[in-house]
Amino acid sequence: MSIRVVLVDDEPLVRGGLRLILGTEDGIDVVGEAGNGRDALDVVGGAAPDVVLLDVRMPVLDGLGALRALVESGAEARVVVLTTFDTDENVRTALAEGASGFVLKDAPAEQLVAAIRAAAAGDAVLSPAVARRLGAELASARRPAVPDTVDALTPREREVLLLMAEGASNAEIAGRLFIGEGTVKTHVARVLDKLGVRDRLQAVVVAYRTGIALHDGRQQAR
Repeated sequence: MSIRVVLVDDEPLVRGGLRLILGTEDGIDVVGEAGNGRDALDVVGGAAPDVVLLDVRMPVLDGLGALRALVESGAEARVVVLTTFDTDENVRTALAEGASGFVLKDAPAEQLVAAIRAAAAGDAVLSPAVARRLGAELASARRPAVPDTVDALTPREREVLLLMAEGASNAEIAGRLFIGEGTVKTHVARVLDKLGVRDRLQAVVVAYRTGIALHDGRQQAR
């Protein structure tokens, strides 16, 4: 079954470019488009997509407002936010509102496609560039003590969490650790359960806010 995608961006050329990229991918169908957040709500309601690719800055109703409205309406579509990092506050707000992924507008096509596929599968992935930027911003904030839930992670689970914090997908984690993707999914599920978070984006926030991503990363680099 194909992944149904709705494109939401106020620039027709951007939507056209996205349509061309996704049109070459097997198993992905663009089923609707909108040029602002308010129209997006109508399009999503009619097209019933699996994934909404949503720009942040738009007229009438911006992407953050549309994301909030979609979540409040109970829409089942997962939302991947397109960002140019006009402000890190946009990313933090979208994260809190329930976005399933973040992709830079100038990211390679394969990262965009991977984020859509991950979101459709119920996963949530940060592109590496977004992970680095968000991680740096979170790391600069005052860090709380490492909670017992983090200490409960096994060494392998901490390795998986560190790679998640780098923006690695399940397939990339599997390749880096020389294990199967099914095993990665099991580790990710256990990490989320032990940290008490809803998805890997929230796990990444915990990793950076507590400082373990930075500490463990330095240890691995040695």
